[in-house]
Amino acid sequence: MTNTPMGAALPRHAEQMVNEALGDTRVVLVNGARQVGKSTLVRMVAKGRGATEWRDLDAAIPRRAAEADPDSFVNFPHLMVIDEIQRVPDLLLAIKSQVDNDPRPGRYLLTGSSRLFALRDLPDTLPGRMETIELWPLSQGEIEGAPDGFVDAVFTEGRGAALRHSSQVSRNDYAERLVRGGFPEAIPRESPRSKRRFFDSYLGDLIAREVRQLSEIERTSELRALIQLLAARSGQLLVGAALSRELGISASTVHRYLALLEEVFLIKRIPAWSRNLSNRAIATPKVAFVDSGMAANLLGIDARGLIRPNTVFGPLLEGFVLMELARQLTWTDEPVELYHYRTKDGIEVDAVLENRQRRVVGIEVKAASNVRSEDFKGLKHLADRLGDDFIAGLVLYTGDQTYSFGDKMRAMPVSALWEVG
Repeated sequence: MTNTPMGAALPRHAEQMVNEALGDTRVVLVNGARQVGKSTLVRMVAKGRGATEWRDLDAAIPRRAAEADPDSFVNFPHLMVIDEIQRVPDLLLAIKSQVDNDPRPGRYLLTGSSRLFALRDLPDTLPGRMETIELWPLSQGEIEGAPDGFVDAVFTEGRGAALRHSSQVSRNDYAERLVRGGFPEAIPRESPRSKRRFFDSYLGDLIAREVRQLSEIERTSELRALIQLLAARSGQLLVGAALSRELGISASTVHRYLALLEEVFLIKRIPAWSRNLSNRAIATPKVAFVDSGMAANLLGIDARGLIRPNTVFGPLLEGFVLMELARQLTWTDEPVELYHYRTKDGIEVDAVLENRQRRVVGIEVKAASNVRSEDFKGLKHLADRLGDDFIAGLVLYTGDQTYSFGDKMRAMPVSALWEVG
């Protein structure tokens, strides 16, 4: 696998989106997990815009000033950057007053490390005044300098033979990518011990700071046990009752913890898709760990261990693919939603992409380096029922070539996700 240079790439897609939003909107919020480059991104944007004021609410003195006199704190005639706005969410009321009196676009650029409006007792203060841009750990394309245009390409070229890809990424390389993850600080760390320290420290800080700001949690051991179980289930169905039984805690507590973990960008729920094609479709979501490196660390497995028989390589790869797709959906030209599909009798499609014209691309993920006709069962089920609305059915696998398996059906290497553009 190509070595990643020190200081891995910044999220290039997000920089363009932030600049565009500041030209149209009074308040822009860059929201996402801790240590994914939010502060670095907004510094770059602010530097290109001249007169700006920078306020970091992780620092004690600015935070106390914001709490004591929020109206004066946000009073600035040009662009103001407020980092980690969730530390003093009451500032949003003062910002609302400012932008209502002066509605010029590009007044405030905010960052947050949790889903801001999930904070307890926070009023919805900025409807129609704020645009939110979510920032995830780096995608494979951002790390490697590759196109990252798969979703747009499959919707424009999926019906024909033009969508093809050959790959030099081996099964071992995929395993290395899974354990590497996408956090900019973790990527250049070569020592397994150093990587482990990063992930362990990150999770500890996340629980101590972000989760506890969102909700009072007395027994963090229960939360940590749930996180461990979710790491092993990345890419799988999220059945709250089963987690409740295994952990020995109430279903309501499990659901509250799951919501918290999603709000701090540790996990992502993938909703079930249905168009009343079958009354046997289930409504259970899937769960994906936002960063595969974090999941692998929680499971105590390295790249060499992943490729051995009977490991969690398959589930981790599926979660990895789901999150690569989720990242791309934040910058695609084609507005697309991500789902999964499963029926009560076991017919499933790992990822369902649907655009606003209700056209669908189905994706199956296989950890194997070969593909069989049976792997297209769920995709053909969708194709038969959707007719012309079905664009393509793809099996993403760890082999190296694209092969046709009939009308609209194709097997492609997983690396098409970031190398097709």
